[in-house]
Amino acid sequence: MSSDHVTVAEEEYLQTLFWLYEAGLPMTGANVARAMQLSAPTVHEMIGRLERDGYITRGSDKSISFTDSGVEHAEQIVRRHRLIERFLTDVLGIPWDEVHEEAERLEHAMSPVLEERMLAAIGDAATCPHGHPINVGQRIGGVPLADVEVDANVTILRFENEAEDILHYLKDHGIEPGMDGTVVAKDDESITVSSADGEHELSISVAETVSVKADPSPPERVALPGQLVLAKERYGR
Repeated sequence: MSSDHVTVAEEEYLQTLFWLYEAGLPMTGANVARAMQLSAPTVHEMIGRLERDGYITRGSDKSISFTDSGVEHAEQIVRRHRLIERFLTDVLGIPWDEVHEEAERLEHAMSPVLEERMLAAIGDAATCPHGHPINVGQRIGGVPLADVEVDANVTILRFENEAEDILHYLKDHGIEPGMDGTVVAKDDESITVSSADGEHELSISVAETVSVKADPSPPERVALPGQLVLAKERYGR
């Protein structure tokens, strides 16, 4: 299938698969269904379509892999999404916790000319407002904030779950990518980070979705997909 004929629905699935791939989560139909909050039969049908159109392959264990064409398209749509988010925040002044769903609506119709204009407008910005690299492949390794112990110094890298209800929660609690702080309290229910702006208490479930650099650092791990299903609606890219 020609790259010119990739549909909006296929782009949505390729984007979700890339989010799983980038986060280090298994690329399976079950995880796609969980991430997009769709039924297994609906996802199965679209996964079959993606395979027929040459964007993915499926292994005997039901694992999914990108073809060269598939990963190229996935990277393009993810890059456009993050670029739009940065443009909406930095140039149009829309709060960063309100741009994810807006970018979802705009990303499928952006022309190469508009993309170049947006790139020029955002200057040297390297990430979306939620900390993900605009040029995919430049992701910095981190650990979930929920794993960090008291007295460790942290730098907030990114928010792995970009659902707007989660983003609203994080913004309301004063947590932003790039923020430096120190973990000053932690129990089974919450974790508190002290920064120059004060103390910021997060639930452990939300702290699971916040990637940080920590010193000292806990062992690296991938947050479980089930722990990332926190949003009321769609989530994740």
